[in-house]
Amino acid sequence: MLKFIKQLFEKPKSTTVNVETAPLSADQLDAVAKVKKEVRPAQLLVGSCQSVGMQRNHNEDTLITLSAVVADDMTDLPFGVFIVADGMGGHQYGEVASGTAARAMAEYLISKLYSSLAGVKPEAQGESLQEIMEAGVNEANQAVIRKAPGGGTTLTTALVIGEQVTIAHVGDSRAYFLFTDGRVQALTQDHSLVRRLVQLKQITEEEALVHPQRNVLYRAIGQNEPFRPDINSYLLPHPGYLMICSDGLWGVVNENEISRIVLNAPSLTSACQSLIDAANDAGGPDNITAVLVQYLL
Repeated sequence: MLKFIKQLFEKPKSTTVNVETAPLSADQLDAVAKVKKEVRPAQLLVGSCQSVGMQRNHNEDTLITLSAVVADDMTDLPFGVFIVADGMGGHQYGEVASGTAARAMAEYLISKLYSSLAGVKPEAQGESLQEIMEAGVNEANQAVIRKAPGGGTTLTTALVIGEQVTIAHVGDSRAYFLFTDGRVQALTQDHSLVRRLVQLKQITEEEALVHPQRNVLYRAIGQNEPFRPDINSYLLPHPGYLMICSDGLWGVVNENEISRIVLNAPSLTSACQSLIDAANDAGGPDNITAVLVQYLL
């Protein structure tokens, strides 16, 4: 798997050929001087923000953002792990469950991938990224069962390697692509009762937002029954943004408004703060978490 990843991002070796050329004119020299050199390496810009909301007295959301760059003459490899976990309201140890799940997932991914990508352990892993992500979710699930019995949490994780993002998802936190032309692409499907009812056309999107069972999940971290997370890979938009958020944001701020706020903000941190403010202005009924990632060439 590592060998494949390195092949994706290694630059081809150049071949030197000796040829005779005429001297550059003064105008040509001036033009060359004005050309900007390529700026390397590619990198990830990250913003994040969190709020307890207006109607809760403690925070059950957890976020983790970790990013690094591996760059030398042959490699240009941004790397990042971005996680949002939302402890399930009404469940015992909700805040413990979200923190336990997020940390277990991050620890597993770092232990499996970081040292190899950095060249410390050059031997290729025998597992695919999808298999590694699924194993990480299983580790998180078992950790919650051990440390927060009876607790539950969502878990949405984005693993970025170069231009590719692989997303593992359980629950009703969400991941989106936000494009600079205003388009919004949902990357996850909620594992909730109301989402299933919408899919079956038994209720509308508008009815789902106010349904009395809108917070009921049929798949979550911390359950004893076997389950498989949703895992999908995408190319990061550039220009554009990856966003991960809890339902405290998307449940009260619609996608068009989210896009407008992000595209008009001067920075990712400012954008996240403005998203939190918008959710709180809409009543802030739940904890609110937002993470934004931008891939820069």
